[in-house]
Amino acid sequence: MINKSVLKICKRMIVLGAVSTGLFGITLSSAFAAFPDHPIKLVVPWAPGGATDVLGRFIAKSLGERVGQPVIVENHAGAGGNIGTAAFVRAKADGYTLLMATSSTNAASPHLYKQLGFKPKSDFAPVAFVASIPNVLEVNKDSKYHTFNELLEAAKANPGRLNYGSAGVGSSQHLAASLLKHLTNIDVVHIPYKGSGPAVSDLLAGQFDFMIDTGSVSQVKSGALRALAVASQTRVAALPDVPTFKEQGLEGMYASAWYGIVAPAGTPADVIAYLNREINDVVQGPDMKVRLETMGAQVPEAQTAEQFSAFMESELTRYGELIKMSGAKMD
Repeated sequence: MINKSVLKICKRMIVLGAVSTGLFGITLSSAFAAFPDHPIKLVVPWAPGGATDVLGRFIAKSLGERVGQPVIVENHAGAGGNIGTAAFVRAKADGYTLLMATSSTNAASPHLYKQLGFKPKSDFAPVAFVASIPNVLEVNKDSKYHTFNELLEAAKANPGRLNYGSAGVGSSQHLAASLLKHLTNIDVVHIPYKGSGPAVSDLLAGQFDFMIDTGSVSQVKSGALRALAVASQTRVAALPDVPTFKEQGLEGMYASAWYGIVAPAGTPADVIAYLNREINDVVQGPDMKVRLETMGAQVPEAQTAEQFSAFMESELTRYGELIKMSGAKMD
């Protein structure tokens, strides 16, 4: 027979176990319910002032208002976005450090750099797609070139004399210009910067001849820059008077940069789902859509984290083919 004292102890242990299990469940639930309970950091791996930075700050402000905690933008520029991205993947996978992923860093760079500092397929947990922005061919307002074909003729007549700026080697601007060089067989010189902001500043100052950029719509609208062509299949709503390359006789010149939010690999699925929902609500809001479209961005329908993950993987493949076809190289 079992000793009654032993039986009482066993019963007490079962009860305590049940209570502690319940408390543990409550603790876990409460912990997630409290997310976020301190500020979130959003890493922008480019210098201030460019399209990635502007988009990041738009998202950070509105997301912070929604989740009740500040979302602090941290710029970490260099090596075409790779330095900040490599530093980001070492962050704790808890949802409190996010990254503005781009087509440059997460799709193009893996095909351009031998040493990235991160693994494009395994170091990221995709969270939400934000927007895409077609590249626009731009010159300084005082430039003698008023049409794309005038610029093209000058480049062909003066090999190696014209130069263009970009946000860095492997950036969407660099890749778009490389595609243009491939399609038109022109010889122009690349001047890489550490982000779009510094490059646009020098274009405004007339330091180089042209740039194919995604984030300078406001300068075009103000008259500080002149847009000659849009690298999309249709005209951009923000610049309705600017013709596409196709309209001006150049087929195949399509180049858009895309932007999204990712977390470090290993971030809990429930945190990813929560952030996906909140960021989609931010991006799909009518006020945000207007702000994004004003800067030339095209906003897709809301995507799940899984859909964005599949998109990123397909873009990694597509950019590999595009870079090979365009002849883009580290230069």
